[in-house]
Amino acid sequence: MASSDLEVVPLRHWGRWVGAAAIVAVLGGLFAAFVDAKIIWADVPEFFLHETMLEGLLNTIVLAVCAQAGAIVLGVVIALMRLSANPVARWFAVGYIWLFRGLPVLLQILVWFNLALVFEHISIPMLFEAKTNVLVTAFVAALLGLGLNESAYMAEIVRAGLTSVDPGQVEAAKSIGMTPSLTLRRVVLPQAMRVIIPPTGNNFINMLKGTSMASVIGFLELVHAANNIASRNLEVMETLLAAAAWYMVLVSIASVGQHYLERRYGRG
Repeated sequence: MASSDLEVVPLRHWGRWVGAAAIVAVLGGLFAAFVDAKIIWADVPEFFLHETMLEGLLNTIVLAVCAQAGAIVLGVVIALMRLSANPVARWFAVGYIWLFRGLPVLLQILVWFNLALVFEHISIPMLFEAKTNVLVTAFVAALLGLGLNESAYMAEIVRAGLTSVDPGQVEAAKSIGMTPSLTLRRVVLPQAMRVIIPPTGNNFINMLKGTSMASVIGFLELVHAANNIASRNLEVMETLLAAAAWYMVLVSIASVGQHYLERRYGRG
């Protein structure tokens, strides 16, 4: 029998069709449920651009960027101490990571915010002195809580990136007379960034959402702004949906930025 005479029977993927139908049914049910829900959809765009919501948006961005930037700087320092030959520096880094990574972020924020209960003043002899409750505002407490917790994770991310570089690269750099700092900048970090960027981007996205925990100490971020608006008009779900929409916008922008950073450092 010639090959042209063979009957071609297409393979039927019944599981795919069943799965697709189930997904469509679930999505249709959710859409119908939200359409019939007691939500005034026309008010959501108004709350999306509400003055209080925009102020909360700005505070969310500033807090997330400042906390992440500080965490990256501290994380690099702690990671270098963790890899140091100095046992004191190495064990200090181990203890730092163990402490700040082990405590819940919300607990750390509350501890910093209530620091005035145990230390009435914060001072540096002959240089600086201030009342703790004046110095440690809601923003500062949230910044310390989020930033220090994130710095412990960043230290491990940076350490993983640095140790991923082949030791032969460092030895080759030393053989041509490069200093340790120059080797770190020109040889190690450009290769380590391929490992560092993806989890750092994910952590920044978590940081954007984690700023919502600052609402418990009265800091005006998106969730607290939504609650303030809802306390005046009692449209709780509408204001929360507006805040949720802003979070999705921020996360989408951060994801695009992460994509381009990964593509840049992923080049050969």
